Amino acid sequence: MSSEAIIAAEQRHTAGLYPKRPVAIVRGEGARLFDAEGRAFIDCVGGQGAANLGHGHPAVVAAVQEQAARLISCPEIFHNDQRAAYLAELAAALPFPARLFLCNSGAEAVEAGLKFARLLSGRTGVVATMRGFHGRTMGALSATWEKKYREPFAPLVPGFQHVPFGDAEALAAAVDHTTAAVLVEPVQGEGGVRPAPAGYLAAARRICDERGALLLVDEVQTGFGRTGRLFAVEHSGLVPDILILAKSIAAGLPMGAVAVHERHGPLPGGAHGSTFGGSPLLCAAARAALRAYQEEDLPRQAAEKGAWLLEQLRAPDLPAVREVRGLGLLVGLELKSRVQPFLGALLDRGVLALPAGPNVLRLLPPLVISYEDLEAVVRAVRDVLREGRGARQDEQD
Repeated sequence: MSSEAIIAAEQRHTAGLYPKRPVAIVRGEGARLFDAEGRAFIDCVGGQGAANLGHGHPAVVAAVQEQAARLISCPEIFHNDQRAAYLAELAAALPFPARLFLCNSGAEAVEAGLKFARLLSGRTGVVATMRGFHGRTMGALSATWEKKYREPFAPLVPGFQHVPFGDAEALAAAVDHTTAAVLVEPVQGEGGVRPAPAGYLAAARRICDERGALLLVDEVQTGFGRTGRLFAVEHSGLVPDILILAKSIAAGLPMGAVAVHERHGPLPGGAHGSTFGGSPLLCAAARAALRAYQEEDLPRQAAEKGAWLLEQLRAPDLPAVREVRGLGLLVGLELKSRVQPFLGALLDRGVLALPAGPNVLRLLPPLVISYEDLEAVVRAVRDVLREGRGARQDEQD
């Protein structure tokens, strides 16, 4: 099928929830994607954070093919060899001792983490942060701050409140004897690519300890090497009560995980569950992905490539840019105008990128991206911003 035919067929039958871009992607290899006519794009969307290993990684492909021929589905009422192996390997990779629950997505992992926090604490309150994004299911949405996501579905789950991200005093004022959990991201991705200020996460840990609340860290986007460490909490030595993982855990296949610190012990049987969580197929993919992150030293690559990318984009000759920030290969450019037109201009130049709010250009390339492709991304971004193509389109909209 041609791109035109694919777009027409999808538009005819889709529910219409996604604002789709005028491109039909049919194949991927490494950090590149290809449309139906074979046109190549450098992928800085990275599966919205799910493609840290890029596309078609041979180890993951081989693991999926082999396991699909053996066993795809095996619910957790039975034991399974792939699940047992992955639980052990992921537990060994974590920076703290933990017990693990496997599910299907980031939102599901957030939901589970919130339920576990209420279960373990005997409390109901949850303190989250402004600009935080945790998912679109009802509990995760209640923790998400942006009104455009929340308001159409009110009333949401009661007991949630939001405080400014990075403000330890505001956090301390909000957490009390009714608080089950504080939920925070080490870097706010959807909220504008904002790394936590120095000392903030340590303050959150201290406040939770003082008030008897659990600290939940959402690493759905920052996990598995994205920020230059396998997990972003390793930058500060933070030890959460619950670590929430998803996106690139299984190299793009739908999977999530919740790591509950060992000190909280096993959770009560039957308190939660998931039909597809921990399937042998996904565990096989996740095992191959975890080995690739470790054996190919991809967190270090992300740190080095990210530092180079930030340096290149912080050039003084880009007046359209207010600030460039990020950690590892999670990079955001805060613009002085709306970002959407610039995304279209980059698409025309063969670069796929994301927004992070109305005026932030977000780059999430696979960690395997080459410096050659990163240089092409920098050229395209700089050219588009210098030309002001986005700004001119913005004025016409």
